[in-house]
Amino acid sequence: MLWIIVIVIVLAIIAAGSYIGFYNSIVRTHNWTDEAWSQIDVQLKRRNDLIPNLVETVKGYAKHEQKTLTDVIDKRNQLATVPAANHEQTMAASNQLSDSLKGIFALSESYPDLKANQQFGQLMEELSNTENKLAYSRQLYNSSAVNYNNKIQTFPGNIIAPIHNFSKINYLETPSDEKKAPKVSFND
Repeated sequence: MLWIIVIVIVLAIIAAGSYIGFYNSIVRTHNWTDEAWSQIDVQLKRRNDLIPNLVETVKGYAKHEQKTLTDVIDKRNQLATVPAANHEQTMAASNQLSDSLKGIFALSESYPDLKANQQFGQLMEELSNTENKLAYSRQLYNSSAVNYNNKIQTFPGNIIAPIHNFSKINYLETPSDEKKAPKVSFND
């Protein structure tokens, strides 16, 4: 009888330890996902800080391109007003801003003096580096989200996760218009 009680106690301790260990691993992967999102947030802030300098530099060269510059500033301001917790809306606003920035990149092709401007070149390089870091941060976020989602959707996570209100995290997706293959034509 004593052996049965000892075995039951040992099994209960093992089960409790396994439960605690798995719960902690879910929390860790969720925290990694949060940390990955914070990296995206840092890069978005960096890009938003670069944009006013870039717009001011372009203004002197492209006075009649005011619509392009206004559009970039409007998109930047929209991104700044999105609630931090709304990842999908933040990325949608960020994608719109990226599209607007393409207009500034195109302006440099139309204005050779602007393209030759050293400050403009440095700002464009910083912005390009930030866009690359942002793309990497998005990949890291999605990888972290996959790990987390796998933890909560496989056994025993699929039992533990609902008890503690852990839910699936959505991935950041590429906008559908960016998935289209660009049209290339050599006919003018």
